[in-house]
Amino acid sequence: MRSLALIFFSLITITLFSGSANSCFAEDNDPALVAPPVNTAPGKEYADDTRMFQGIPGLERSANGRLWALWYAGGTGEGELNYVTLVTSGDDGKTWSGPKLVIDPPGPVRAYDPAIWHDPSGRMWVFWAQSYRWWDGRSGVWAITTDESDKENPKWTEPRRLCNGIMMNKPTVLSNGDWLLPVAIWKQKAKDSIEHRFDLPEERGGNIFISKDNGKSFQLLGQTDVPHRTFDEHMVVERKDKSLWTLVRTSYGIGESISTDGGKTWSVGKESAIPHINARFFIRRLNSGNLLLVRHNPKNKKTRRDLTAYISTDDGKTWQGGLLLDERPGVSYPDGVQSDDGTIYIIYDYSRTGDKKILMATFTEADVLAGKPVSGKMRQRVLINQATGKK
Repeated sequence: MRSLALIFFSLITITLFSGSANSCFAEDNDPALVAPPVNTAPGKEYADDTRMFQGIPGLERSANGRLWALWYAGGTGEGELNYVTLVTSGDDGKTWSGPKLVIDPPGPVRAYDPAIWHDPSGRMWVFWAQSYRWWDGRSGVWAITTDESDKENPKWTEPRRLCNGIMMNKPTVLSNGDWLLPVAIWKQKAKDSIEHRFDLPEERGGNIFISKDNGKSFQLLGQTDVPHRTFDEHMVVERKDKSLWTLVRTSYGIGESISTDGGKTWSVGKESAIPHINARFFIRRLNSGNLLLVRHNPKNKKTRRDLTAYISTDDGKTWQGGLLLDERPGVSYPDGVQSDDGTIYIIYDYSRTGDKKILMATFTEADVLAGKPVSGKMRQRVLINQATGKK
């Protein structure tokens, strides 16, 4: 019955999400479906000294080397006051701008769990989730794009709702050109006390959406369901044999599921062999063809500390090296990108309500494999932003 329901949901998805307009979502009584303003001139209300909480970052790099970083903030923690902010650097991260863009939906609707990504054409996407209050049982993936990511002040498209769910990790482009978006609907139900809540049991899981037309439309392709998943935060890797490997955040660390039919069906989820804690990790195919994994490696197997990079030369069967990026408790949520010259850029947050820092590390594969700086390109704890707001 579950598979029939999933097929039915997929058909609905094709109908609803193939257009570029938001008209099919524009219900006057559902504020989470209203397109938020794209604020390209944020005022002092979004300044560093107003933010009492910030984290969950993403990072991209344009062809000319301009870096872009985003995260969410607002309020004293995760909740209806959250908004997404974007900053940039034109000197390889030595200095950073203040907010260049803010997505802050009006009313008790929050923007959170953002992602940033360049598609194969060079167009830059900013994605975010939008939910009524903390969690309405449905949320929704929204996006804007620009063809001017090489500029400090690019022009942006109007916001567009792509599908239900949350996508905080970058899409994967397959060898055949298809795009896969890792979109989750959390397993927990929305609280009965809130209005505008939804119960979507057939959509709960690590969903995989596909675009076969370079982002013009998105359809549900398949769904992973890993036991003990927590917020999913899944990432998809296409292996060299063309199978798809999805890693999922779980209560015990990292779970996995495999597809051999392009993502339509997935194996029964199970615990992976990769040690980790209950937190976001980052995995990505590098220019060399090897895989990069950034994960926590604490001795107690519980604390968000010892953020460490590893390399796999055999499609994830084994991992080599071990470059410690930041050993402190309170570091979390890595994301990253690699430049054409091989430099790897990793962003993460530190002490979301204490020091409130967004930080970056740079290094190469050689550094990771050696387990120490050998390339001359390693930088640690590069400050992107520090909020100073107090409760």
